[in-house]
Amino acid sequence: MDNPNYRSGFVAIVGRPNVGKSTFLNRVVGQKIAIMSDKAQTTRNKIQGVYTTDDAQIIFIDTPGIHKPKNKLGDFMMDSALSALKEVDAVLLMVNASERRGAGDNFIIDRLKDVHKPIYLLINKIDTITPDDVMAIIEQYKNALPFKEVFPISALQGNNVPELLTSLIKELPNGPQYYPKDQMTDHPERFVVSELIREKVLQMTRQEIPHSTAVYVESIKNQDDVLHIQATIIVERDGQKAIVIGKGGSMLKKIGTLARKDIENMMGNKVFLELWVKVEAHWRDKANLLNSYGYKKKNY
Repeated sequence: MDNPNYRSGFVAIVGRPNVGKSTFLNRVVGQKIAIMSDKAQTTRNKIQGVYTTDDAQIIFIDTPGIHKPKNKLGDFMMDSALSALKEVDAVLLMVNASERRGAGDNFIIDRLKDVHKPIYLLINKIDTITPDDVMAIIEQYKNALPFKEVFPISALQGNNVPELLTSLIKELPNGPQYYPKDQMTDHPERFVVSELIREKVLQMTRQEIPHSTAVYVESIKNQDDVLHIQATIIVERDGQKAIVIGKGGSMLKKIGTLARKDIENMMGNKVFLELWVKVEAHWRDKANLLNSYGYKKKNY
C-alpha cells in the first residue's frame, strides 16, 4: 500500500437482537455474508465484513445481539459480543426506530460507558416510521452516551449509509489494507456455507424450530467445476428432525434448494448440495459439541 494517507480500522456493531445488524453489514459489503431472519438472536458468532475503497478499509464486526444468556450457547454469544468492544477503533450502537428504548438498550449502554472510542448511534428501520418520529427517538438517547454522531438509517433501503461510512473513515487511523480489495469476509467458506443453510432452516420452519439448530459442513469438494457440499443439520429432538425433513423429505428439499442458490451466488460456482438431519439432545449446553459446531471460545 503506497498511499500514506490510507485509513483502516475495526468497527464493532452492537445492539439488541433483531435490530438489523446483519442487514446493515450485508448492505455495506455488497454481498450476503451474515444471515438474516426476523427471529431474535440469529447471529451467533462475530461476523467480520470488509468494506474497501481506494482510500480506506473498514473491518466491521457484526456481533450477536446482546441478551440474557439461557444456556452455554447463550454465554458464548454474550462473550462474543462484549469481546468485540476490546480492540476496535469505533462502535456503532444500533437501535430499532420502531421500538422505545428499553432495558436491553440500557444494558448495552452501561457496557459502552467503559469504551473510550468514538460511538455512533444508528437509528435503524427509519423506513418503518415517519420523519417526525426521528427527533423523539433521538431525544430518548441523547444523554445516554457522548455519541460522536447520530445517524437515522435504513439498512434495508440504504438511507444515510454512505454518509455514515464517510464519517467513519474520517475517524479511522492511518493504516494498512488488511485484506485484498475483493475480500468481503475473514470467515472460511465452510462457516459462511453453514450459516446460509441455517438461515434457510430458520426461515422455512418458522416457530417450530427456534434456536436449537446448528449446521455442520462435512465436506466441500470441487469436481469438474461443481462444488459438492455435504452438510448435517443438527436439532435437539426427534420431533424437530421430522419437521426439518418434512413429509417425504419436502421441507429438507426446499431448504436445500434455497440454500444452494445463495451458496452459488456467493461462490460463483454451480453447487451440488447434500443435506442430512441429526438429533443431538441438549447440544447447546455441551461444550464439546459447541466447539465442534464452530462456537469456539478461543476465538474470542
